[in-house]
Amino acid sequence: MDISVIIVSYNTQELIAKCLKSAKSAIQNLNFNVEVFVVDNNSKDGTVAEIKKKFPCVNLIINRENLGFSKANNIALKGAKGKYFLILNPDTEVQYDTFSKMYKFMEKNPETGIATCRVELSSGTLDRDCRRHFPSPWRAFTHFSGLSKIFKGSTIFDQYYYGYLKDDKQHEIDACVGAFMFVRADAVKKVGYFDEDFFFYGEDLDWCWRFAEAGYKIVYTPVTKILHHKGAASGMKPASQHLTKATKESKKRALYESVHAMELFYKKHYTDKYPFLINWIVLISLKILERIRVMSA
Repeated sequence: MDISVIIVSYNTQELIAKCLKSAKSAIQNLNFNVEVFVVDNNSKDGTVAEIKKKFPCVNLIINRENLGFSKANNIALKGAKGKYFLILNPDTEVQYDTFSKMYKFMEKNPETGIATCRVELSSGTLDRDCRRHFPSPWRAFTHFSGLSKIFKGSTIFDQYYYGYLKDDKQHEIDACVGAFMFVRADAVKKVGYFDEDFFFYGEDLDWCWRFAEAGYKIVYTPVTKILHHKGAASGMKPASQHLTKATKESKKRALYESVHAMELFYKKHYTDKYPFLINWIVLISLKILERIRVMSA
């Protein structure tokens, strides 16, 4: 097996149907083999029935509860046979050449552990989360304070999303988004699977950190692209509100987990690198941000 595509779904019936349809088109006429896994986290919207009916070739794994993104992905990763794993969101649509071009890129670049293509929003703009620096206290401060917007393109203030680099050029990055991660399977044997302490959000960032620590490159290459209906699964983004089936309760959970993941990541990778005062300021700020986000739901 050459590529194992892994998609975790939670109440995304219409979205995942579009995703799987695009994947099916991309797989046609390839000269290598692709298997597709869908791990469903106890959806209540007919997702499972839709997949069974329209995509019988998919390896469908049905969880009896919502295990979160990390645990669900790990279930499929442990059974996948591909030389490469593609972690793919259900709210995405791949292009006809996505699999072929990313496969060729990884074959030519054996030092790369994870690669991502251009992840594009419905508006046609770049999903900036597809190429990120690791969020050090300084980078997080310039991002959340708005300094990165004031000083766009600055190598000092606009680091968080690589604002100082053009998005039409290939370059190494610290991290990419879990919506699209093309991963070398042999590297996973060395690095390990997703950290299951991360329920939803942050697991992609943590995985990239661990790949980098193990000596692998993480690369953004715009040789192809995908469409990302960002936030449609979680209900967090205004631009995709018309597509989401998320309830108010699930939105609150997503907003909480988005900040909780930052806290987990910081405690795991940064507390030993900074003095007590910096750590205290960061963690208190995250608690305040968490309260603001949950109350806004």
